Amino acid sequence: MNHLNQVLDTNLVEVHNLHGRSPIVIVCEHASPFIPAELNNLGLAADVLESHAVWDPGARAVAVELAAKLDAVMVAAKTSRLVYDCNRPPGAPDAMAEKSEVVTVPGNVDLSAQARADRTQTYYEPFRAALAAIVDSRSSPVLVTVHSFTPIFYGTQRNMEIGVLHDSDSRLADALLATQIAVAPFSVLRNQPYGPEHGVTHTLQEHALPHGYLNVMIELRNDLIADVDTQSEMGGLIADWVSQALARLGGASC
Repeated sequence: MNHLNQVLDTNLVEVHNLHGRSPIVIVCEHASPFIPAELNNLGLAADVLESHAVWDPGARAVAVELAAKLDAVMVAAKTSRLVYDCNRPPGAPDAMAEKSEVVTVPGNVDLSAQARADRTQTYYEPFRAALAAIVDSRSSPVLVTVHSFTPIFYGTQRNMEIGVLHDSDSRLADALLATQIAVAPFSVLRNQPYGPEHGVTHTLQEHALPHGYLNVMIELRNDLIADVDTQSEMGGLIADWVSQALARLGGASC
């Protein structure tokens, strides 16, 4: 068994279309609301367990559609971001957030250093290792991470619809923003509703920036991807958009 097979031998990471021909690697860190039974739902009320506090609704389905349209591999975490947020480094306080917007997470309050280390080893390290191995298996990989955000945040309506996020390397983000006709008439903004100052670009920092790989994070307002039809449609639009942006940069989608 080679190293790639070894790190993929885990029930904590979903890998879709592993042998896709594209250099693109689609990532969905907040794909699942699943909380292991031994964590007792982190003490959360039943009505919270399917909410955006726990995962990014619609993001996984869009990521799967992207992978299909682009013939790309997709890597997703199979546990809730409140168990461990795989888009945060182990030292970040919100890697195991005590509060998500207005929702307090009792099971994450006052975690000991050992408990945090155990969560990191159990849930983050398999995801990090699997993604690193898959990225390493591609020639000139392109990292595209997919997230969703809520239409209302702290009681305020968000009118923007799609965010194009980047860290210090803005090449792919710039190309996407220059080809917005692909996702017209949606409202598209740079580094909104979050940006690198909010600590949301860890996956890009960990797996793309040190190697100079093209990378971007795409945020979709979750009411736009609330059902199978809209998820499929958005996945198709984003796939075309990414392809056009890579063509602009002289790259290829497959």
